[in-house]
Amino acid sequence: MRHSRFGQNKVPSMKKDRFRTLHEIVKAARLNLNQTDWDYLVGGTETETTLKRNRHAIDGRALRPFVLNDVSNIDCSTEFFGATLDMPVMLAPIGSLQVFDAGGGASAAIAAENAGIASMASSVCSPSIEDIAAAATNPKFYQLYVRGDDAWVDEVLARVTACGYLGLCLTVDTAVVSRRERDIAKRVIPTSQAAGHGDFTFQAKLSWKDIERIKQKSTIPIFLKGLSRVDDVRRALDIGMDAIYLSNHGGRQLDHGPGALDVLEDVVREIDIPVPLIVDGGFYRGSDIVKAIAMGANMVGLGRLEAWALAAGGVEALTACLRILRAEIVETMALCGTPRLSDLTPALVENAPVVTDSDVLSAFPLLSLDEGY
Repeated sequence: MRHSRFGQNKVPSMKKDRFRTLHEIVKAARLNLNQTDWDYLVGGTETETTLKRNRHAIDGRALRPFVLNDVSNIDCSTEFFGATLDMPVMLAPIGSLQVFDAGGGASAAIAAENAGIASMASSVCSPSIEDIAAAATNPKFYQLYVRGDDAWVDEVLARVTACGYLGLCLTVDTAVVSRRERDIAKRVIPTSQAAGHGDFTFQAKLSWKDIERIKQKSTIPIFLKGLSRVDDVRRALDIGMDAIYLSNHGGRQLDHGPGALDVLEDVVREIDIPVPLIVDGGFYRGSDIVKAIAMGANMVGLGRLEAWALAAGGVEALTACLRILRAEIVETMALCGTPRLSDLTPALVENAPVVTDSDVLSAFPLLSLDEGY
């Protein structure tokens, strides 16, 4: 299946150029959200060390550019599971996405279609598998938390397959729900963890044997989200996973884990990955995307940035966000002397001192609710 410039949805009219920078989108999200929903987005587990390490790993890499290359035509498009995408970015699955925009996963899919990219719907966001599939024609994947027995999983797989999703991604780093103290301190239970989302004990019991069974049952690609160890990546490849998705859940599961970009470097150094390699965790700017691709990723997932944009103004704001992000990618590639994604190699990236206090918002130095930016 080949998707190319698949946008059937049109961006609804919004005040022209309402958003010109990403920090404006994050600021609008903060102004629109109450403290509980904002904390759900920006928070991590316990000390939030993994969350901070995600940004620290990105901030600790410098780009050393090539010069005197023809960069008059920058091409940041890529092929991903047979689809032609406008940039190597995918909207990552987010539980409770409907809290930030009533359309939830459908709104994300429409914005992804407008931007010419793929999206991945979460099994703990609304609307239904079928409604998200019908909302847009962009390439879509479906992420699953296992909340039932084999028959339950098989039913979900059948629905996902029937709706034309390009693959099923099983999250494997949530054997138990972590202690997210921003929520606990306010006595808040996130929508995705509330009653009605199935039996959480099935996720705790999930095993490699279960993954093998699902893989054998499926006629569409299957992959795992939440890998962070080289040996687990090897095992996933050994049992035929169709992609590798490196993730620490945005620092929202295990505390004191390594930064996502550090994990990417470890995996690429140790293993020649023969399938698409996806990474997420703290990637917010075009230069972040360029670093990840140069270090060996094929695709970068956007989570918080997606939710911030939906909270800032729904489909319109998320479409604007992706437009700005693509402009940043193109500019960074041009300034690096790399006109194509294939020109992005590890030679472009080197370790460097971190010059800011890395945290979930440190990628937006102009962000201020008090100043005039």
